[in-house]
Parts: sequence; structure tokens; C-alpha cells
Amino acid sequence: MSFAAPSTPSSSSRRSPSPWQLAWRQTVLDFRAGELRLVLVAVMLAVAALTAVGFFADRLQLGLQRDAAQLLGGDLVISSDQPLPEGFVQRAQSAGLRMTQHASFPSMARAGDEQGGGTRLVALKAVDEAYPLRGALKVQAQGQTQPASLRRGPAVGQVWVEEAVLSGLGLKVGDGLWLGDARLSIAGVLTQEPDRGAGFMSFAPRVMMHRQDLATTGLVQPASRVTYRLAVVAAGSASSLERFEQWVKAEVKNKNLKGVRVENLENGRPEMRQTLERAEKFLNLVALLSALLAAVAVAVAARDFAMKRLDDCAMLRVLGLSQRSMAWAFVLEFALLALVASGLGVLAGAAVHFAFIGLLGALVPTDLPWPSGRAAYLGLGVGVALLMGFGLPTVLQLAKVPALRVMRRDVGQIRPASLAAVSAGVVALGALLMTVARDPKMGALTVGGFAVALGVFALVAWGAVLLLRKLVSEATAPRWLLLATRQVAARPGLAVLQVASLAVGLMALALLVLLRTDLVDSWRKATPPDAPNRFVINIQPDQAEAFQGLLKGAGVTGHDWYPMIRGRLVAVNGEPTGPKYAANPEARRTIDRELNLSHAAQMPTHNVLVKGQWAAPDASGLSIEEGLAQRLGVGLGDVLSFDVGGQTQEGRINSIRKVDWGSMRANFFVMFPRAEMPDVPTTYMTAFKAPATPGFDSQVGRQFPNVTVVDVSASVAQVQNVLNQVIRAVEVLFAFTVATGLMVLLATISATRDARIREAAIMRACGASSHLLGQVQRAELMGLGALAGGLASAAAMGVGAGLARWVFEFTWTASPWVPLVGMVAGAVLAGLAGWWSLREVLRRPVMQTLRQASTA
Repeated sequence: MSFAAPSTPSSSSRRSPSPWQLAWRQTVLDFRAGELRLVLVAVMLAVAALTAVGFFADRLQLGLQRDAAQLLGGDLVISSDQPLPEGFVQRAQSAGLRMTQHASFPSMARAGDEQGGGTRLVALKAVDEAYPLRGALKVQAQGQTQPASLRRGPAVGQVWVEEAVLSGLGLKVGDGLWLGDARLSIAGVLTQEPDRGAGFMSFAPRVMMHRQDLATTGLVQPASRVTYRLAVVAAGSASSLERFEQWVKAEVKNKNLKGVRVENLENGRPEMRQTLERAEKFLNLVALLSALLAAVAVAVAARDFAMKRLDDCAMLRVLGLSQRSMAWAFVLEFALLALVASGLGVLAGAAVHFAFIGLLGALVPTDLPWPSGRAAYLGLGVGVALLMGFGLPTVLQLAKVPALRVMRRDVGQIRPASLAAVSAGVVALGALLMTVARDPKMGALTVGGFAVALGVFALVAWGAVLLLRKLVSEATAPRWLLLATRQVAARPGLAVLQVASLAVGLMALALLVLLRTDLVDSWRKATPPDAPNRFVINIQPDQAEAFQGLLKGAGVTGHDWYPMIRGRLVAVNGEPTGPKYAANPEARRTIDRELNLSHAAQMPTHNVLVKGQWAAPDASGLSIEEGLAQRLGVGLGDVLSFDVGGQTQEGRINSIRKVDWGSMRANFFVMFPRAEMPDVPTTYMTAFKAPATPGFDSQVGRQFPNVTVVDVSASVAQVQNVLNQVIRAVEVLFAFTVATGLMVLLATISATRDARIREAAIMRACGASSHLLGQVQRAELMGLGALAGGLASAAAMGVGAGLARWVFEFTWTASPWVPLVGMVAGAVLAGLAGWWSLREVLRRPVMQTLRQASTA
């Protein structure tokens, strides 16, 4: 017996031990006897898995946000088409923010007369000493075989240029480059720029100079189209950055500053936003499922602990220990166990996540930011909630064990915990899991889906047990199958518990497998290896055939080819846009510039139809991008009027499309679903992956000198690098959590070990052979595992479909074969776990098994 015996009448002069003393002695004795080890290990494993994933996900997410901020140029960027007010700089300085200012605009660069005097359109960028705030530039200087990583811009009087500038003008490093009135020395080849940007804003090859040299060039005139940027990062607390952002937005609104835009990762780089959001949600889902697996393990382990203590508690009642004292002792024991197990789990999780990062080597950056304390607090909270909510209600039934059990073993059995106790535990854990999820929609779908699935699992398992009694006939069934089914039918409650717990664990694993596969596929499809890295615009209609012939001759296939129309929105339903959107800054920015329009007989395959029909009966219809429709407040049936080269083109909105602007494909705000528009001034554009042939861009420039070649290979490489890092992180966390889930499943099946030892002892005493018992054991476990696997897979498909549609926002493509695969996987896993747990029982002598069974 684990409890210290209370005072007897012969020792009445002594004081009875207090609940604290009883709890301490009980904990020490139970731990020495191994009674608490399964519960302790289950909680430690749960908290370690949760905190390891939490610490790693926290650090990785902070690292991903930091790396993605490199693409923006800072944590916050203020851009304007006019020099920013000096008050912005002063405010940033007073807030303690690190900052840099730079200006960028397209301009003509030319070689000196001695080098031929050629000219080239370039994207000029003038930076100061603090640039870049995030990331690093890579520059290959003269005489270097590899580019060097630098955290500064070019010196005064020097420029860094991309290779296309050198090849286009016939220059080399060390030559002079004329920019306006200034001749600057080419000091290196720029191979990487962290905040290069995407799309047409940086369509020409980059030339980077020092900001002090800008005035000497004479390029900036009152009518020049220059984009000025102030980038800032938080030197300390992020709250200072948030206050600065709020102040800037208020200044822009109150002073009606036109052309000023506040950019962050959410709106500055839309091609990264969706990827990072999905990555963060999946990492949180991993932690969420780890906690759900832990709840199953703790509930089963606590029930096993209570079953082993029934006889001990009955004897203590005979010796005079009151129910109140026993109950308080258990409460204190489990509270102490919760704190110790949770604390050890947090330490283990921290150690595992450090070892994890070290083992990954080059796959994960070693300079990840330090994690916050959030994961540790959540780990402690979940550990306490698991033990007190799912373990303690079952164990407290031991305080009510009657003394009569000493003589009658059939009384005082453990029953399911009361509805109130279970509800309290579920509510406490559910609140913590919602915190872990960080997304109310994902938390509600996952927690609610698992709660509903658990009830369905129990009902189906109960029905399956009842059905077994009728389907398996004593006259025709093999002996091993008959014994296996009779064992299951003899203890339906235990069978339901096993199937439900196994199904929940397998459901978590199946959900991870299904979501991870489709999620990674959707990411890879967004920027595949053959993603376009060249956009060519301004192709004239009479050049279309020749240009497509050039692409075909170079081996370029599968390229986008669309007519391109430049139009300004001038009216909505006959109402001029100026007065209509005077008080709407976002809409005003849209109507103040020309939009990219196009027409095609078929909707682009990389667009998604949200509302309406692409080919409507109305020949004058049009299709609008979803985001633009929201900004303008228009929908199906509204009529839009565009000024296209002095002509008015009208169309009624017949469809709304969802466009992924980060897809590196040709996309348009408005498209007319027509094969031809002969009366509209049109040029053509194409998007393709450039061939590896050296000098291809130069060949295009020589043969078609009027076109503009947009080289976005640097932006594609940046996006793909961040994307690959996200995918590696997801795959690594996925593998780690799957391994943790398998360990929890092993513990769940092992919890029935004592019951199976008694059954094996009785059956062997009655003459059953070890071979027959092995067949019975495999049939029972694999049957329960197959049922649990089928149920788990079907439920995972349902929950996964909801998460894919409403949380991760990608198309769900789960195969109809998933339930069958789940049944096979469940049978194999349950069979292997049962063999590992009971492999020694069937080899022991009958007498040894009977002795152990009688004392278990």
C-alpha cells in the first residue's frame, strides 16, 4: 500500500497526519512504487511536445518575420511621391527607431563616349549610410570570385550595378557610368538586394548610388516621378513602432497628405503575406494537436492509475482514513505532480528545441531570435489543466471506494467521471487550446471538430461491440477470432475507451498528414521552379508574331500572353469617380492612376472565379478583381466606365475573380471576356521563365528595342528562399509531432497491459497455447486499430476540409482512399504497439504470470 497508515486506537495520543503530510508521503511512495510514472511521463511528454513545438515555432516565426521584413526593407516603410515632411524623421528619431531614407526612380544611364556612348533604362536607387536596415547586400567587386555580403551601401562617388547594365552598355567594373550630369565609378556588381520589390515597380536593372550624389546628377526635377521611402525598425520594444505607425497614419489623415502610403509586411509585400500566415497557422495547429493528444494520454493514464489503487484505498478505509482526508490528499498529490511534471516538461521542451535546432544544421538558421515566455506559460497551464481536469476527476473516485471491497472485489469499480467534472476540464483545456491556436476560427474548428468526433467515435465503437456479438458465430468462426471478439464484447466500456482514444490520436496524425501535404503543394504551386522571371511589356501588335517566334526558337514554352490596355476609371454607374470617392483614400489612389486592363475569351487558369459567370450573355460585360471591387464598393451588375486613350469603354460587372498577386503570373485588375477588341489601342505583354542562354535579354533588346524587359529573377529567388525555409520548418515540425503522437499512442495502448496480463494468465491456466493467445491479441488489437483508423481518417477529412477552406484558404484534394489507408495504418500501429507492450507476457511461465496477475 502506498498510503501511510493513519493513527490506530493504540496510538491515539499521536496527532493524525494532515492532508499535506499524507499527500507528500503518498506522492513519494507512489513514485517509488512506479504508480505515478505513467501519469508523470504522459504529462511530461505532453508539455515537452507542446513547449518544444512552441519554443521552436515561436523562434522560427520570429525569424521568418525578420527575414520577410528584409523583403520590405524594414519593419515599417513610409513611401511617398514627394519628399516626406521633416516631422516624420524627427518623430522616428524621438521614438528611438533606427531608420534609413532612400529614393528610387527610373532613369537613363549611359556609357562614356570612349565606351561607345550607349544608353540603358535603369532603376536608380539612392541610399544613405544606414541602408540596409534588414538583410544584407551582395556585391562582387573587381578581382573577387564570389560576391561579398555587405551591410552598407556604395561610397560617395561610386555605384553598384546589376550585370544587365554592364552587358547592355558594354562596360566592366572600374569604368565610369554617366547618370545625368554626374560620372560615377562602377565599384561592383550587385547580385542581391533584400528589398528589391516585385512587379513593375522595379522593372529595369538596378543601379545603386549614395544619396549625397543624387543632387549632382541633376536628375530630380519638380515634375520627376520619384518614390521616397523612410524605412524604420524597432531598436527595442515593438510598442514604439506601433505608436509611430499610428502617429503617421493620423498625420496622413489629418493633414490630407496625398500620395503617402504606410507599408508593413501585411500590405507592403502581398506575395509573402499569405505564405507567412499559412505557416504561422500550421505551426499553431501542430501545437494544438499536441495538446489534444496529451489529453487522451493523461485521461487513459489516470484511469490506469486509479484502477491499480482500488484495493489500497479500500484497505485505508478499513483502517479509518476518512473520505475527506483521502480526497484532499489526492488533490494535493496531483497538484504537486502537475507542477513538477509541467516544470520538467518545459525544461525538456526547451532542451529538445535547442538540440533540434543544432541537429538541423544548415536547414534552419542558427541566429534565430530568442523565444518569448509564451510557450513556457502555456506549457505550464496545459500541464496543470490536463492533470486537474482530465486526471483528477477519475482519481477522486478512489476516495469513495467502500471498505467492503476488501472482501468483495466486484464493488467500488471506477466509473466515468461526472459530467460536471469533465465539462470543467474540457472548458479549461479548451480555453488554453484557443490561446495556443491564436486564431479563433482555427481553434473552434479544431477543438469543436475533435469534440464532436470523440462522441461519434464512442457511439460507433459501442455499436460495433454490440454488432460483434451477433455477427461472430460460435459454430463457424475460427477459435482465435471467437476468443478475440468475446474478449472485446465482455468489456465493452474498455473497448469503447480504446477505440475512442486511439481514434483521436490517429485523427490528429491523419489531419497533420493531409494538411501538410496539400499545404506544401499549394505553396510549391505558387512559385514553382519554372515560375516566370521575365515580364515583357509594350510589344506592338505588328511585333506579336515575331516575338512569339523568338520565344519558341529559344525553347520557351507555357508562357503567358495577353493584350494589355491602359485605362483610367472615370465613372461608376454613370457617376464620376472624383466626387464619388473624394473621402475614400484607398479608392482615390486607384482612380488617380491608370489600371492594367486586358481581354481574353477564356478566364486565366491561375485566377479563381468568386461570383458570377465569366462568359455572360451580355457581350459588354467585364470581370473585376476581388480586392479592387471591395475598394471601390462595387459588385455584380454595376457599370464601370474607363478612359482608354481618349475613348470610353463601358462594361457591366458579370464576374468577380480572386487573383493571387504573388503568383508571378500575368494578372489584371479588369478583364473583358472577349476574344477581340479591335477598336481599343492595345499592346501585348508576356511572362515566361528566361532560358539559360547567355545574352538572351540583350538579344531581345536588339531585335525589339521598343519593348521593356522586366527582370524579376531576384524577387522570385527571394520569395522562393523564404518559401523553402517555411516548407522545411513545417516538414521538420510535422515529423517531430508525428513521432510524439506515436509515442502517446503507444502509452495509450500500454495502459491496458495489466488487464491483458490477467486475461492471459487465466487463459493459459485453462490450457490456451502461447500461439493462440498471440493470435487473439493481434486480432483484438488490429481490429480495434482498424476501426479507430477508419473513423479517424474520415473525421480528419471533415475537419481538414473545414480548415483548408476557412482557415488556410486553399483547395482541398483529399483522396477517397484515405479512410481505407487509415484503417490499414491504424491496424498496423495498434498491432505493433500491442506487440511491444505485451511481447514478454506470452513468453513467461504460467505460474509466474498468475502470481503477477494476482498482485497487479
